[in-house]
Amino acid sequence: MLRAGIVGLPNVGKSTLFNALTAQSSALAANYPFATIEPNVGVVSVPDERLEPLARLVKTEKIVPATVEFLDIAGLVRGASKGEGLGNQFLANIRETDTVVQVVRCFEDENIVHVEGAVDPLRDIETIQIELALSDLATVERRREKAQKSLKSGDKVARQELDVLEKIQPALEEGRSARTVALTDDERSVARNFFLLTTKPTIYAANVEESALADIDHNSMVNSVREVAAKEAAECVVICAQLEADLVALPPEERVDYLQSLGVKTSGVDQLIKSAYHLLGLMSFLTAGEKEVRAWTIPQGTRAQTAAGTIHSDIERGFIRAEIVSYDDLISAGSYATAREKGLLRLEGKDYIMQEGDIVNFRFNV
Repeated sequence: MLRAGIVGLPNVGKSTLFNALTAQSSALAANYPFATIEPNVGVVSVPDERLEPLARLVKTEKIVPATVEFLDIAGLVRGASKGEGLGNQFLANIRETDTVVQVVRCFEDENIVHVEGAVDPLRDIETIQIELALSDLATVERRREKAQKSLKSGDKVARQELDVLEKIQPALEEGRSARTVALTDDERSVARNFFLLTTKPTIYAANVEESALADIDHNSMVNSVREVAAKEAAECVVICAQLEADLVALPPEERVDYLQSLGVKTSGVDQLIKSAYHLLGLMSFLTAGEKEVRAWTIPQGTRAQTAAGTIHSDIERGFIRAEIVSYDDLISAGSYATAREKGLLRLEGKDYIMQEGDIVNFRFNV
């Protein structure tokens, strides 16, 4: 399961956002640093508008969406790379995640203290970036020392590692993330073995006050976060964490109505979950029958036989064919029988590349 770590300085809204994401209030949201010490963990459904119509079509009440695991990680302060605050624990928790959601405070509120004394999104982003870069720099220096020793014995892998490390190190020394360094596909493959914090795909969650949602494009703090994200090829999602946490108490249809009254088309939480899901190049294929409708998570570019193993290893091992129909085609046809009559169902072999929204019935024999 994809693991996304929610990070940021203390008091920027991490735990409030976590509560909104997980639709509960297990994370302590308090007005002082380090309200979160051990990371809170929640499994969150990936919003998928296709599942309910598909369940009605096949006449089942059981829906199983794809999921993302979110970790609410303790706030970071300057000096975390040297163990300040809860630095060592913070960095260790990030290392366990697949992607990072950095919450950036983009609102003023004299009743909520800021650890730096004033709200400044760019400074906050830089603080975390520098601490992560310093931690990675220490890792790179250790790896270089090890690779240089191995190189003396003629180790070809060590040569490849040194070449990549020499590209990455200058960026880290400047406080930039390793993901901003231009690398070839082969070099990126080598870099993955270093497990650097700043190579993790990142989403910036610009946390605004409710009144800012109606005219977000003219919000200078949000635009500054968007500019940073664009330079890093990262993503930026605008969200009002407090509003989203409050909306949890309302029925789904009332949440939509209230958001629309604010001039907001979709929930920031839904956008964030979808961004986290797709940032790592993941997609869903669907299965639909009388027992259940389910979304299964696979990497983009997965072949049919490998996708079958997501359901069960026996199906992958005994794979014969995949009977596939696209979601749009099945909904348009109104039933499997009609889709089959119209030639919309097709049989694909083991090397077929799965597409987003494929509805699949795997044929197998073991």
